[in-house]
Amino acid sequence: VMGEPSREEYKIQSFDAETQQLLKTALKDPGAVDLEKVANVIVDHSLQDCVFSKEAGRMCYAIIQAESKQAGQSVFRRGLLNRLQQEYQAREQLRARSLQGWVCYVTFICNIFDYLRVNNMPMMALVNPVYDCLFRLAQPDSLSKEEEVDCLVLQLHRVGEQLEKMNGQRMDELFVLIRDGFLLPTGLSSLAQLLLLEIIEFRAAGWKTTPAAHKYYYSEVSD
Repeated sequence: VMGEPSREEYKIQSFDAETQQLLKTALKDPGAVDLEKVANVIVDHSLQDCVFSKEAGRMCYAIIQAESKQAGQSVFRRGLLNRLQQEYQAREQLRARSLQGWVCYVTFICNIFDYLRVNNMPMMALVNPVYDCLFRLAQPDSLSKEEEVDCLVLQLHRVGEQLEKMNGQRMDELFVLIRDGFLLPTGLSSLAQLLLLEIIEFRAAGWKTTPAAHKYYYSEVSD
């Protein structure tokens, strides 16, 4: 169960004062603000700030809960999903324009998938878009970029198990790509190889890190 929004501290210091006020109001009194604008502000900021994109799901969840409680509506959720879909449709352009923006987007959509629940289940509407983003990260041209490998592995740690429950066949297909990528003769840094091997073992162990694997990978990464 999530804590009450009033007790939650969100990392909104990186917003200007006016936007901070807008977000605080959306959390306390959602009917008093333009919630579609709030959704756009959160997505815009998430695409620019990867630290915030890791946080944003929690804030979105709290605003959705507050709006539902206050008015029984879902204006914010609709605005958020529409905007996620727009960015999803333009994902190749986003990646070409800004690798960091693309990595932030994947982090954000996975975070939203992690937090948003309908009847205690992840949102079906997000399953395939999240998979598509992870499949993109597992292509050879992405695997040659450490930021994208790092993002792929982090998101699989975070939502892999839930995603597999929603569609096991696509997870099998994704891991075929990851294993193929791991075996690519060129273009993979030794850190990228280590990260891919770790996620392959992590899934094989039932989405858990065994003590031996932890010792092996995390001593390597910190060395």
